[in-house]
Amino acid sequence: MPSHRSRRGWTRTRIVQLAAVAAATGVVAAIVVLFVRPAGTQFPWHTHIISTTFWVGEVFDPTAAGGSQVLSTYDSLWIQSFGGCDGVLGDGSCQTEQRRSANGFLPSQMAPKENPFYLDLPFDDVHDQTALSMRQKVIPWAGEPAYATPAGDPTASLMKNRWVRIRANGQTCYGQIEDAGPGSYHDASYVFGSNDQRPENRKFNGAGMDVSPALNGCLHFTDVNGETDTVDWQFLAASDVPAGPWTAIVTTSGTR
Repeated sequence: MPSHRSRRGWTRTRIVQLAAVAAATGVVAAIVVLFVRPAGTQFPWHTHIISTTFWVGEVFDPTAAGGSQVLSTYDSLWIQSFGGCDGVLGDGSCQTEQRRSANGFLPSQMAPKENPFYLDLPFDDVHDQTALSMRQKVIPWAGEPAYATPAGDPTASLMKNRWVRIRANGQTCYGQIEDAGPGSYHDASYVFGSNDQRPENRKFNGAGMDVSPALNGCLHFTDVNGETDTVDWQFLAASDVPAGPWTAIVTTSGTR
């Protein structure tokens, strides 16, 4: 995944040096400015982003690549790993349903084995070769010690299971990245940039994120399966995630 080296090591002098090297070698210097941030800063907020809803077991277009959530880009057996359809079975298909706080936003017909508070972002650092090639340059945490081994393994993801804070409709909820999309798979400027870049995706009303039914309910979305809800979001470290229904089950599995 995109990466930076650990931010603790960056100084203004080093950034200037890198920009000079980038200019001399023909690499766009703006990349340095876009992705490198001073030590001690939080991950930036991405604001007013359209979010749609997806769920494990959904098949919205069986003829299209990526038209099924039976698997994810990070888990070829996602529906088995999760424990089944994250919704209700009807007419031979897995359909979504309204989620409520009374039962922790869980599905009514099954008990998840993995975190039901999941989402995707448009950066697939395993199967998209463009994203894979740049991930160690743009992913902010790629240089952290915990990511040293997976950073050198092209079959391991630096994105899977990463935590994201999401705000909408006066609510703040938290989820883990378990897939990539929507509509784009190496949109580093939007996903990791610090200037509130708009998503490059133009499908699904220009959505820049898909959230699970649990997040849909937690964030008080207006539609269980619409394309008009907007969110603000930012990455955060697992140690900064507060206790809540999103920590009842935490996904730790790797790619497969």
